[in-house]
Amino acid sequence: MKKTILIAAATTLGGLSGAHAQTSSVTLYGIVDAGLTYNSNAKGSKQYLLTSGNASGSRWGLRGTEDLGGGTQAFFRLESGFSSINGTSGQGGTLFGRGAYVGLSSTRAGAVSLGRQATTQYDFISPFTSGGTWAASGIGYGTHVGDVDALDNFNRINSAIKYLSPTFGGMRFGANYSFGGAPGSVSQNQTWSFGADYASGPFSLAAAYNQVDRPNFSFFGNKASDSAVNNNITNAAISGYASAKTQQIFAAAAAYERGPARLAVTYTNTRFRNLGEVAVANLSAAQSRFRGTAVFDIVEGNFTYQLTPALQLGVAYTYTHNSNADNLDSAVYHQVNLGADYFLSKRTDLFANAFYQHAGGTDASGGRAVAAITGATASTSNHQLIGLIGMRHRF
Repeated sequence: MKKTILIAAATTLGGLSGAHAQTSSVTLYGIVDAGLTYNSNAKGSKQYLLTSGNASGSRWGLRGTEDLGGGTQAFFRLESGFSSINGTSGQGGTLFGRGAYVGLSSTRAGAVSLGRQATTQYDFISPFTSGGTWAASGIGYGTHVGDVDALDNFNRINSAIKYLSPTFGGMRFGANYSFGGAPGSVSQNQTWSFGADYASGPFSLAAAYNQVDRPNFSFFGNKASDSAVNNNITNAAISGYASAKTQQIFAAAAAYERGPARLAVTYTNTRFRNLGEVAVANLSAAQSRFRGTAVFDIVEGNFTYQLTPALQLGVAYTYTHNSNADNLDSAVYHQVNLGADYFLSKRTDLFANAFYQHAGGTDASGGRAVAAITGATASTSNHQLIGLIGMRHRF
């Protein structure tokens, strides 16, 4: 159960005619998630293993609010990831790697938060994707290739200021800016993003843009165990682009919901620009030759159906096209996600998923593209199948 401490105080000050009342709350919460995973080709061999944080990342956290009066609240959140399989800390050993921020919110002016948090682009677009919702969003198997478009919340940002507006006639907007912190430079390692969404009846729309300076370090390498000199981008489909000076992501999404059925479509365009301008120590000779801009165009369609109040089914297809920067053949990835989620109660559910990816062309290694489902050990061939069953409990 959630452990909630409610503290209410009413204080009458001498010489004042009124009483001043404030209410605050602090909540301890979390998720424990564990499952059994099968990988048809993990570096050439079949693999069976227990995995943590599958449907949702295993975590514990504290969140709280304080009513300041006049529709204004102070709020904070501290959230730590961990492995339910061996008890180790998640996010590369970062204590509150899933989030650490404080802020103020107003019913009239919106909310401002400061600290380590998700990007605005993720906030607005991920609810439309299978990998951000029902398709093993915790471990990432259902995510777009290498989470190149940052829609599965692997790449939270440090030193960030974020704003979210109130809702005006079904529309919201927001933005974030992350300080790079490099002495003598305002732009080095900075991240900024903005977006908007709109909902009316069964229809919803969203669009967002995200720009990152030196993504290998500021975006992929801002956790406790990350390297200041080496490649922090591990997925085979994108690891060769660590030398990019800039990563730019544009995303748009739409959904239609009617009764128990929901259909959503997402398009993203990701660009690794000015390849070769950032020194990275452990790139291969083929990866070091990349210059110019590498582009990923990704389209996803996903459909969910609430078959019963307890059982949800889902299917999704994602097409990814990577135009390499050195005029080599482009890489193409096809991925299908399947899922079923059965709730035993409001807080406990059982889930099963299957993921299949087929790759072709030349990838970011400069060689033959291999299937590399996000969150899994890459294949040695052009195809890969992941099967997953598990249990999740919220408290």
